[in-house]
Amino acid sequence: MDSAKEIRKLRKKIEKVQDAKRFEHTLGVEYTAAALAMCYGASVEDARLAGLLHDCAKCLTDEKRLSICKKNDIPVTEIEMRNPFLLHAKVGAFLAKEKYGVGKQDILNAILYHTTGHENMSLLEKIIFVADYIEPGRKQAPNLLEIRKLAFQNLDNAMLQILEDTLKYLQSGGGETDPMTEITWRYYKEKREEERRVYGKQ
Repeated sequence: MDSAKEIRKLRKKIEKVQDAKRFEHTLGVEYTAAALAMCYGASVEDARLAGLLHDCAKCLTDEKRLSICKKNDIPVTEIEMRNPFLLHAKVGAFLAKEKYGVGKQDILNAILYHTTGHENMSLLEKIIFVADYIEPGRKQAPNLLEIRKLAFQNLDNAMLQILEDTLKYLQSGGGETDPMTEITWRYYKEKREEERRVYGKQ
């Protein structure tokens, strides 16, 4: 299989289902994920695929996302029912498998958890989570310059900073927070504190 050719074909498919601004973001995540994969020894191809597909359901309407969930028995929480835009990760993982033919569970999980994270994430999941936040087109996120540097030095610490800033932003704006975001933040905060206690790491 010519992976470069497959990725080019997939890129064209994604361009058709996203508006210009979202597609530019998608390309930014693809390339940033590839760079992080090179840095940490992950599969560059898997990182590019997950980056290309992470927002494949972002430009669907709320009604369409809810409809896909209902038809395919994808569970929807009360928070997601009130805020259907939050479903783009779940629906994206479903479409990546069913529409775009992705078979690797790690890639599907990276798409599924790219907005909230979860406890004990795989390397690829962390890469997509961070790449989504630091890609070159991102302009206004807090601590962005610091996090971009940190991402290539310590992926877990970059994740923790992103999670903290995301929670602060959502709380200050009065928006609802997916409980998984806070669970992920607590997990990585405790992990860092444990490493500092045992190893004296910064």
